[in-house]
Amino acid sequence: MSERVAAAPAVARSRRGTGLVYAVAALLLLVAVLLAAAGVGERAGRLSDWQALVLGITQGLTELLPISSSGHLILVPWLANWHYLEAHPDFNKTFDVALHLGTLVAVIAYFWGDVVRYIAAWFSSVAKRAVSNADERLAWIIFAATIPAGLAGAAGEEPIENHLGQPWQIAIFLAVFGVLLWIADRRPEQFRIGDLSFRTGFLIGVSQVLALMPGVSRSGITITTGRYAGLSRDAAARFSFLLLIPVVFGAVIYKGVKHVVINPLPGGSTGPFVVGTIAAAAVGLVAIDLLLGYVRRHDYSPFVIYRLVVAAAILIVIATGVRDATF
Repeated sequence: MSERVAAAPAVARSRRGTGLVYAVAALLLLVAVLLAAAGVGERAGRLSDWQALVLGITQGLTELLPISSSGHLILVPWLANWHYLEAHPDFNKTFDVALHLGTLVAVIAYFWGDVVRYIAAWFSSVAKRAVSNADERLAWIIFAATIPAGLAGAAGEEPIENHLGQPWQIAIFLAVFGVLLWIADRRPEQFRIGDLSFRTGFLIGVSQVLALMPGVSRSGITITTGRYAGLSRDAAARFSFLLLIPVVFGAVIYKGVKHVVINPLPGGSTGPFVVGTIAAAAVGLVAIDLLLGYVRRHDYSPFVIYRLVVAAAILIVIATGVRDATF
């Protein structure tokens, strides 16, 4: 009886927190829709605010679920027959930065308490030149696990853009890495995030390098690696989200300087950028909460099935001639 009474305030706090998340997300999404409806900052012949809204929602969902954001951001314009981003690669790169900024804001806001705790723990560890508790150890794991993906992203940006990202390739990666997720998810749940070893955490970080290929999914490959190593489903998802923060933050800074600061944005960019960023942040908040709530009680099979269905659908669309296999 006493345990039930003690648990009640925690449950109430959890429900209030969830309610706040959904209220903020709904408000942000409403703002994005209103801006799109008003056509704020858009220009004829360029990416419209409505298209930016759709792509922002796509980014918010797919960046945080194990189904590949980069793949979907290519597939949606391909299926909708939108050619502006394809024909204007410089704008596409800067718009991609804006969408990732939206999901970054969502993750930081959702895990704000964890972000502050681990940053403080890392600086504390640096100051005393020692690792003396679990928070400091995890902070260093996140730091080290970020380095491989950061280096690979900076070095491999152009080769990947030139050789990967065609719809038929995305279909293959969605299917193959979906099957790998299913296999890894059959492993027993042995460890929580506080039990994560430096070696396992670093290897999960290394696996993010594969996510540079559209269709693999950054969250998908890190969750796959974490589950294969024995992390619980909840722990694998949480660690994936925590890894996203420094990786995406670094990418936003790097690409922002390279594609926004050095090369000024073209006219008609403001509206789509603002709408897409807000939509990505709004939907990202919901996606995080839904995924964490789901995996506490279920496995990742629905995401595997989704990946296989989408892969099959892409190949059918190509085979029937509705769309070409390449852009």
